Amino acid sequence: MERTILHVDCNSFYASVECFLNPAIRCFPVAVCGDVENRHGIILAKNELAKRHKVATGDAVWQAQKKCPGLVCVPAHFDRYLRFSRMARAIYEDYTDRVEPFGLDECWLDLSGPGADGIRTAQEIRRRMKSEVGITVSIGVSFNKIFAKLGSDLRKPDAVTVISRDTFRETVWPLPAEALLYVGRATSRKLLLRSIRTIGDLAQADPNFLQSFLGKIGRTLQNFAAGRDAAPVRRSVETVPVKSVGNSLTSPHDLETMQDIRILTYLLTESVAARLREYGMKSRTVRLWIRDNELCSFSRQTTLRQSSCLARDLAAAALALFEKHYDWHSPVRSMGIAAANLSCPAVEQLTFFDDPSAHKAERLENSLDDIRRRFGNPAVRRGVVLLNDSLAKTDIQAEHIIHPVSYFR
Repeated sequence: MERTILHVDCNSFYASVECFLNPAIRCFPVAVCGDVENRHGIILAKNELAKRHKVATGDAVWQAQKKCPGLVCVPAHFDRYLRFSRMARAIYEDYTDRVEPFGLDECWLDLSGPGADGIRTAQEIRRRMKSEVGITVSIGVSFNKIFAKLGSDLRKPDAVTVISRDTFRETVWPLPAEALLYVGRATSRKLLLRSIRTIGDLAQADPNFLQSFLGKIGRTLQNFAAGRDAAPVRRSVETVPVKSVGNSLTSPHDLETMQDIRILTYLLTESVAARLREYGMKSRTVRLWIRDNELCSFSRQTTLRQSSCLARDLAAAALALFEKHYDWHSPVRSMGIAAANLSCPAVEQLTFFDDPSAHKAERLENSLDDIRRRFGNPAVRRGVVLLNDSLAKTDIQAEHIIHPVSYFR
């Protein structure tokens, strides 16, 4: 039986929510921005009027204002976006229990079954989102997830696009290869160097040739381009196993000494370790990501001798990576630390060489977690953090959890 898959994308989601809640700015070009004072001053989202002035996500605020002198910049309110995202998913779940989120503003829906009418349902969802939630959506309707996602990207805003099995070659294959989900900038450059410019070129390329320079993902991308995507849409109640947990932070000022790096490392690893303990997991791999003040970045990872959920162990590994791989050619602007290769302690293989103090340290950390839950993260701090007043005031809350389809950033 042919599947009927929808991909619903809320148009300019953050900006649309802000405009809905503040009608006074609806007639102006609007951009949702990070905190300029804390050097998160980039464009996170923009409305259609701002897009007409070529304002782009990732632009620095000053760049966006130069493109569009009348740009209205508003701060991000993630609690609002989460509330609107839940309202949207409640509508989707009126039609199917197979609703798989792809970020706050996108979802796949599987309507497969006797009598399924993807186009009629898509139009109905589009109307309900405008009248009940107050924002517009673009919806792709197709026979698999990849092409449904592509369809929602083809026509914006407030549109329904159908990509059928009979016509997808005419619709999809002329598009540039980077329009396909999971073809990022690096992959796109590799394809262009080999004269693979369109999705059709990718679909018809020699799979062994693709694998020779892209690895296993080469064959996967070719299957996607050819319409061979059988990935299921998960049910709303299904959970995706957590693969890694991490935090990143842009410092209020450039970091020029190892002392500052050590402070930021402990700030990040305290948060990461607390999340690991909350999930009842330990990590065997630590990943470090660094961006300097010239916006050049790199990442490295290392394996721990013993799986751990302790900040001291994660911090020691991250600091060793930093000292080995960073030559201080420029001050550090941002840092990210993630714990990967996770395991459940209940099934962990112990050895005679395990650190006997780790179990005592875990009990201490669990007690500190209880204190922080009651009185806030600043209630208990490591002494090293207090050596820098501006960093000590940083309260890291917005951790990101990485699932199998995501990536460390």
